[in-house]
Amino acid sequence: MIRITDTVKHLVIINVLFFIGAFVVAKSGINLTEHLGLFFVKNELFKPWQFVSTMFMHANINHILFNMLALWMFGSAIEQMWGRNKFLFFYFSAGIGASLIYTLANYLQFQNVYDNLISAGLTATDISSILETGSYNTSILKYVSQESMNAFYGIFNTPAVGASGAIMGLLVAYGMLFPNSELMLLFFPVPVKAKYFIPVLIGLDVFSGLTGISIFSPNNTAYWAHIGGALIGLLMMLYWKKTQFNKNRWN
Repeated sequence: MIRITDTVKHLVIINVLFFIGAFVVAKSGINLTEHLGLFFVKNELFKPWQFVSTMFMHANINHILFNMLALWMFGSAIEQMWGRNKFLFFYFSAGIGASLIYTLANYLQFQNVYDNLISAGLTATDISSILETGSYNTSILKYVSQESMNAFYGIFNTPAVGASGAIMGLLVAYGMLFPNSELMLLFFPVPVKAKYFIPVLIGLDVFSGLTGISIFSPNNTAYWAHIGGALIGLLMMLYWKKTQFNKNRWN
């Protein structure tokens, strides 16, 4: 069993405290997700700090359990090799990068639907009403699909939460540092080497992000956050490998 390292342990504790705290303050009528979850940039609830704070918020018990299990399993091995500061720099870089790429992907999708609605004759006030109420005249479905309208409303109103983007960055790092380590899924208990397992896992996220078809994850999974975290992790690992920085500890 992998020994949990100090930094990973502290991150797990902080995430658990935020998770419990969200339920405690909810009893007083305070929705912590409205302040710390990542909202769409055009939503009035969006705040810049949410690019970081979203990493400490989770939707439900399964969400936080899977993320913290992955953080312990992969993060501890990486921290042992890199040291605390280098690990934290990588972790937060992947997490913030995931938030930024997720936001960019949402912005492009949102703006495409917005432009189509304007072309269909709707005004900015009409569109604001749709985003506020979720109601609209079904005649606009001649110009924009029902699926696109659902996504349009969801992007604007649904905050993203979770450390998954940072975790995906760690997965990439783990696969490159320990390529022959054997991993397995709970529902597919056959050991597969990390150098094969992790690219397939990321490939499934790319497929789901492009098609909207969920394979193993819940339908509301922020696939582009996963992809963003993996991409930032990959770019950092390639750069560090090129500069030999990957061989240095950073305590």
